[in-house]
Parts: sequence; structure tokens; C-alpha cells
Amino acid sequence: MLNDVTFGQYYPTQSFVHRLDPRIKILALITFIVLLFVADNFYSLFAVALIAMLAIAFSRVPIKSVLRSIKGILVILIFTAVLNLFFHKGEHLLAEWWIFRIYTESIIFTVFFVLRLFFLVMISSVLTLTTTPVSLTDGIESLLKPLTYIKFPVHELALIMSIALRFIPTLIDETNRIISAQKARGADFESGNIFKRIKAIVPILIPLLISAFRRADELGDAMDARCYSGSKIRTKYKKLKFGWRDLVAFFFVAALIAGVVLLNIYCEQIFPLIAEYIKVR
Repeated sequence: MLNDVTFGQYYPTQSFVHRLDPRIKILALITFIVLLFVADNFYSLFAVALIAMLAIAFSRVPIKSVLRSIKGILVILIFTAVLNLFFHKGEHLLAEWWIFRIYTESIIFTVFFVLRLFFLVMISSVLTLTTTPVSLTDGIESLLKPLTYIKFPVHELALIMSIALRFIPTLIDETNRIISAQKARGADFESGNIFKRIKAIVPILIPLLISAFRRADELGDAMDARCYSGSKIRTKYKKLKFGWRDLVAFFFVAALIAGVVLLNIYCEQIFPLIAEYIKVR
């Protein structure tokens, strides 16, 4: 049932994106998310989407693995898209039925919303598919290091995020095993109305919660047995270093920012001129 969830899973291979410094990848993801919502026309949104597809291509991760991450939010995506379509107000009314009204502006807004969320999940899954949890922890800790001057527990926060990402695939496997065991005992999760299906989930949640607490307790005991002491005088086996790939990625992200900003400002002037030039030729 949950085999299609890929978020939090690492795909081991050798690629340009895999070899990037995790700090660059985290900053690139944040930049991409900001630009995704800054893009206010289809030209700039298309440019951001093109960058996402290039990132997937350079990561050498199968496109099916990336697209499977969308299945986890498909229901939420459809639900919010329907709400935006029927309840977002505009000036140009297209259709009306009962209390529902569809405007031209609501269709455009819904398309933008769906595409933004679609590429947001895709590019986020690329980060987890190309970066190990340990590297993510080191990258987050390094980026948040200035907060240590105000006594913020940066290392502990990065460790919590790393453990959460690490246990996503484990909990998914555990959920699949519980579902298989319940089906072997005659449980039915696919028939009946929505209330019966929700009720059928209870026998899954209880053993899953018990298993999660047991794993957390075992992890805490293992850390205590190894004398884990948080961020106090800790050294790293692998130190993060910037390389030529990171420099290329930095300039690439800078060009992306400039391109999207220029498309937002000048696309209404540039594209009519190009179309007129082609028509004259």
C-alpha cells in the first residue's frame, strides 16, 4: 500500500547532483521554492519547471521514483484544487451552478497552485533521494551554525530532522508488514464507505505507534550506551568542503534567480516583440 512513497529514501548512484555539497542543495531547494511562488506568469513558471526537470536529469534518479512522491499528496492536491476552483473569486464568470461559481481567474489560480505544489514535492524528493540523512544533518547544522551564538541547539535540531527522515522508510515498511498481517487475519481495508475504511485503520495505527515508541526507546538506549553527548566537543568523520561542482551550481542558481525575475518584469514586453518580429520575417 505504501510502497510508492519515496520521500525520505536515498537512491544510491553516481551523479552530478549526488556529489554536490548538501549545503548547496539545501540552499538551492529554498531558492527554488521561493522562485516557484514568486513566478507570477506562465513564462517564469515554465522556466522554474524546466530547471526542476534538469535537476532530475542531472541527478540520474529514475523519473518514476520522483513521480511516486506525488502519490502521497494526491488526495490533498485534488481536494485543495477543487476548493480553489469553486471558491476563488474573480471578475469573469464562466459557469454557475447552485452556490458554485467558476471564474477565469479561479481556473488560472488553480492551475498555478497545482503546478507549484507538484514541482515543490518533486524537487523536495530529489533532495532526499540524492542526499543521505547524515549529509542532510551536517548541511543543516552547518547552515544554522550562526544560531549557536544565541545558545540555539542547532546540533540537536539537525539530529532530530535526520532521525525523522531516517525512520520514514522504516515506518513505511513496518506499516506494510502490519497491513499484510491484518489482511491475513481477514481484515478488509478496501471495501465499504469512508467511515468503515477510517475505522479499519485503527488496528494499523495502534501497533504502528507501539512499534515507533519501541524503536525510539531502543535508539535512546543505544545512544546512551555509546556515551552520546550532543554537540559538546564533537568531531566529524567527513568534513564538508566546497568543490567546483558547488561553484557551478551556485552560478546556476544565481542565473535562475535573474532569469525568473527578468521574466516576471519584462515578459509582457519581450514576447509580443518576438512574436511581431517573427510575423514580419
